[in-house]
Amino acid sequence: MVKAIIALLILFHFSYADNLPEDPLTFKIKSFLSKKAYTDNKDFIHVIFEPKSSFYVKDRVDAVKVIQTLKNNGLLNLFFQTPQNFQLNFKTSGFPLFFVKIMEDTLQNLGYFRYVTTASNFDASEFTWSINLTSEYATDPLILQNELHKSGCNIIDVEKNSPKEWTYIIDISNGYLNVKQLHAGEELKLKRSLYAHWLDISKIRSLKIRSSRRNRWYPYIAYYDASLHLLKLLKRDKIYKKLTLKMPKNAKYIKISDLHTLKNVKDSLLLSSSGTR
Repeated sequence: MVKAIIALLILFHFSYADNLPEDPLTFKIKSFLSKKAYTDNKDFIHVIFEPKSSFYVKDRVDAVKVIQTLKNNGLLNLFFQTPQNFQLNFKTSGFPLFFVKIMEDTLQNLGYFRYVTTASNFDASEFTWSINLTSEYATDPLILQNELHKSGCNIIDVEKNSPKEWTYIIDISNGYLNVKQLHAGEELKLKRSLYAHWLDISKIRSLKIRSSRRNRWYPYIAYYDASLHLLKLLKRDKIYKKLTLKMPKNAKYIKISDLHTLKNVKDSLLLSSSGTR
């Protein structure tokens, strides 16, 4: 009788354990692997993910660390056999234009120049930006996170929707553009570029721009606040060789470009900063 009761208790224990919900870490690990890969390597996975507490940031799973651990131990391959078209989704609760600018700069710094925006959606609590690109490998979350850290941003979760679609949830609450900050008395030469020049002007009061002789520069100047709301726009359909600008109140960033095409700027633009804010 006693043996029967013990057997029933053991059976109940294992039955109850099987029906317990998975802990968040195990659930996250399984989301990055096929069912077979997880089953075949279950014991090894238990070893490499000890102690479990080291894979949490407060009460959330550190998805980037999970992926890196799987990758370093040969359980997750981010490379494709041939270049593949895949989708990246980026989500945030921050201001859309500011977020997209940070992500565009980050992707360019990682060598992603050719991609196509496939969707963008903004509701009361979240903004999603989706892009398609072709590459020989899926984006490495650790490399992406290290680059985002340069702009004060952080990846708070990663989801593998499929081998060719990943979603990143990013916190930009402390974000800023990773651009050169100007200081009073400083001179800066902007070299020829196919892209607009972005600068942090939060510390100066005025800016003088001199255009070299070879340029045919039609000024296009935009001022933005810390969240990239447009404060003021200056456009001149006339060639300028010099221009003095006063920084608007609350302006943190300036974008310097050409009204028609930056091909007009064949040589450098020389900037001289003055005044302190």
